[in-house]
Amino acid sequence: MRDITRNINNWMAHEADASDTKDELIQLVYGRLHDIARAHSRQARNDHLFQTTVLLHEAYLRLENASDIHFSSREHFFAYCSNVMRHVVVDLARQKGRLKRGGGAVHLTLDDVSPPREAVAMEDLVAVHEALEVLEAVDPERSRIVELRYFAGMSPVEIASVLGLSESTVHRRWRVARAWLFQYLRSAA
Repeated sequence: MRDITRNINNWMAHEADASDTKDELIQLVYGRLHDIARAHSRQARNDHLFQTTVLLHEAYLRLENASDIHFSSREHFFAYCSNVMRHVVVDLARQKGRLKRGGGAVHLTLDDVSPPREAVAMEDLVAVHEALEVLEAVDPERSRIVELRYFAGMSPVEIASVLGLSESTVHRRWRVARAWLFQYLRSAA
């Protein structure tokens, strides 16, 4: 497991010896990255621009262009990738001009089941993205917990590992963040 994290960090640092192990590394992490991309694609209402493989490859291209990022664990890497995928989806939604945000409440559930089982309207994804940016300014840790739980589909145990918190702390902060988001989204509608 440490070797995978080391190889990820070598690849992200664009080290010369990392190119030899990059293909092997991609094979090791591809399944989990594909699952994360599938979760994001499901939220995007099966639009052809958001097919799982297309989203995964777009995120991969953005990762290839990232500069010298260090990850403390595989979970940290997957959390970062999920964040990149979320930004890809939001960027594409904005690009398609789907921001029809006048009137009407945001119909989005932040259930403990993550990721959502049903598709979410693009406007709602963008609204959640914007709400997370506001929450991040107020409370970066809670914003990160929502991102990892809702978008990356990580369990509280995995989130605790990524953020260096106890599992019970993650549960408490998830409940507070969820309540904050409900209130924010309701008031923004």
